Amino acid sequence: MTVSAYYDDIAKCNKCGFCHVACPIFRTTGHESGVARGRLALLRGIIEKRVEWNEELEDPLFTCLGCGACTTNCFGKIPTTDLVLNARAEYLDKIGKKPAHRLLFEHLLPYPKRLHVAARAVALGKNSGASKVANALGLLRIFGRDLPKAEGMVDKLPMSSFRGTVKPGVYPGTGDKLKIGYFVGCGMDVIQVQAGKATFEVLKTKAKSVTVMDNCCCGLPPYTYGDLGNTKLLARKNLDVFEKLDVDLIVTDCSSCASFLKKYPKIFKDDERDAARANKELPMIKDVVEFLYADEQDGKKSSDEAAGSYHDAHASAPQQLTGTGKGSVIVTYHDPCHAVRGQGIKDESRGILKNLPGVTFKEMAEADWCCGGAGSYALTHYDLSQKVLDRKMKNLKDTDADILVTSCPACMIQLAYGIKRHGMKTKVFHISEMLDYQEQLKARQQ
Repeated sequence: MTVSAYYDDIAKCNKCGFCHVACPIFRTTGHESGVARGRLALLRGIIEKRVEWNEELEDPLFTCLGCGACTTNCFGKIPTTDLVLNARAEYLDKIGKKPAHRLLFEHLLPYPKRLHVAARAVALGKNSGASKVANALGLLRIFGRDLPKAEGMVDKLPMSSFRGTVKPGVYPGTGDKLKIGYFVGCGMDVIQVQAGKATFEVLKTKAKSVTVMDNCCCGLPPYTYGDLGNTKLLARKNLDVFEKLDVDLIVTDCSSCASFLKKYPKIFKDDERDAARANKELPMIKDVVEFLYADEQDGKKSSDEAAGSYHDAHASAPQQLTGTGKGSVIVTYHDPCHAVRGQGIKDESRGILKNLPGVTFKEMAEADWCCGGAGSYALTHYDLSQKVLDRKMKNLKDTDADILVTSCPACMIQLAYGIKRHGMKTKVFHISEMLDYQEQLKARQQ
């Protein structure tokens, strides 16, 4: 659909300005073009033919983080993020896709094996220092105007993907009833491999069997860039995989993936067959946070089950921790946008962490504000993403936390980079890693 089809939604904006308070971009730049009210005025101008489609629209359309905070703060609940995404789709139709996007969305993301090969090549370049040479020569600019700056966000990349070591298939668990399908997101598969392994181990303690799925990308990356064609291609491939599974639940440890998988019925609202397939699978889709919290509520765990602390648990882990108190570490939490607003998951994560032995939980101010990661946002808007991140880092410093926990691989990368850039010692963990270490403690005591 064109932007014109959403004129009534756009016209609901009464220009009250409440979106200004919640928008990380506006709070960073102060520019009206970077807030929901300004973007909606732009879209209205396009519909009323006061603004023409051209390349000058790229910045106002693509600098939106898509965090959804504006809608949360809007009396009319105008879905600005969705409206901007629709406008991006029309922009691509009229102005054209970029070569890097075609490579990623059409030739890599639909094919996990190709993605693994590409990720290994990138890891070789990164870990050997070749990427720095390419950066110096300006060769990285073809993948995004700010990629040369963003190249330093990750010091080292895994040489093997999660599914390179844990092959897709069915694995026995120690639980007594559930059969779980583990949907492996791209970020967990090729970057946050340790977190993926932690999720896999935790799921095995909860389920009779865990099926590591042979899925492809959920489709969120092309969707956020307005590429609806490749979004549907990826979603259909995953629906085909879902239909062949013999599982009770499909769990993913990427909140962005979980949020988008739950949107499949909306993606296929104009396709009766695929919408029916998506609605059939929807009840099975669970974010790992909501799954683990529900498991705790069933009475399978209590805070008295294990003693000790995460200092001990990390003794054999890659990253050693030094806490601020005896037998306890201070832990805080960052809410991924696709968890807190995309799925309404907030209390669940805190409930899990507060119930862990050896943990003192401390709430962070503006924990639900976007960190500026937003997928690949830093590759095209590096400076802006870092300004948003600086606000998050200030709030993190105020907690004196030893560990910052979250449930999104893109957030993990962004937050870890901010911590390094600000000279802090806080460690960034996925919530599955916290649960995995608890299971290690319990195993040692038996």
